[in-house]
Amino acid sequence: MTTQDTLKALFDAGVTAVRGDTAVANSLKNSPVPTPDQIIAVGKAATAMAQSAATRFPDAPLLIVTKYGHAHGAPAGAEVIEAAHPVLDENSILAGHRILETVTSMASGSHLLMLVSGGASALAEAPVDGLDLNALKTRATELLGSGADIHEMNALRKTLSRIKGGKLLAQFKGARVTTLAISDVEGDALGVIGSGIGDMPDVAPCEFAPQIVASNAIARAAVVAAAQKQGLTVNTNDETLYDDITALGPQLAKTLIGGAKGLHLWGGEPTVVLPANPGHGGRNQALALIIAREIAGQDGIEVLVAGTDGTDGPTDAAGAMVTGDTWDASGEDALRHADAGTWLDARGALFRTGPTGTNVMDLVIALKA
Repeated sequence: MTTQDTLKALFDAGVTAVRGDTAVANSLKNSPVPTPDQIIAVGKAATAMAQSAATRFPDAPLLIVTKYGHAHGAPAGAEVIEAAHPVLDENSILAGHRILETVTSMASGSHLLMLVSGGASALAEAPVDGLDLNALKTRATELLGSGADIHEMNALRKTLSRIKGGKLLAQFKGARVTTLAISDVEGDALGVIGSGIGDMPDVAPCEFAPQIVASNAIARAAVVAAAQKQGLTVNTNDETLYDDITALGPQLAKTLIGGAKGLHLWGGEPTVVLPANPGHGGRNQALALIIAREIAGQDGIEVLVAGTDGTDGPTDAAGAMVTGDTWDASGEDALRHADAGTWLDARGALFRTGPTGTNVMDLVIALKA
């Protein structure tokens, strides 16, 4: 097995441990809930989460809202709406209003099962009065390129929305809401996941039973277990990818160059500041290219930087895989124009997985020989 094969296997182990179907099935087995009168699954992992819920509750009406291309395997009979991510579109508005209509029409005494994963912020929206789609898209694009972290972005999103930050479930007239969530945010706060679409207001109108069923920490634990099974020494296992990529890249490279042989692992979600007219790529591809620059000429270091959902920004790649031989000086121009994806693709360095059925932020998996 090559080092690249090992990196891919470790990534797969991490993702498998937090797949939506596995996470929901384990939760419903270990913490049974009453039969729901409605299931709503929203996010990039919505289809996988819905599969297990539908198996457990086959007669419950099911609404799935997910990203384009992520609805494969949706349970028969489910209502499915696919929308855009990371910048919302017309279907995002359609989905938001459909979710709002579904929740507000439920009867007293009813039970709603919410399945929430990352991406819900863009995939479903019901804007406040006076705000149209074009205005929302402009603000979303500005936010994504501003370098703001997920907490800052969600704070603004909530002020623009009728369904974020507990506003959706505040309008529920039933008896109980159960929310099972896959965390794609630092601290695993339900009020931040999907901008709080599955969270309650401070004063809940009904019984509320929330649970985080998958997280970056769980994925990293699975990577560590798989590495140890292969006899690899685990040197680093930190959730510290919460800075701008221009700061993180040199920091991670310094640890690798001066660190011990074996596995070095990081999780989280970096930020990026984009130029006015960015090229092709996402934050993981850009971070991978910066690391490649910093480890240039170093032997025995291979690094995989990837999003656990299988997509990195508005691209079809999860991230990239780089070594000490990847970099050359033309990479500076790619970084300057936020075009890391084009540069890496030309060198066969992009890492593609397709939709993974989960979303627990990003992983940097590095092996030093």
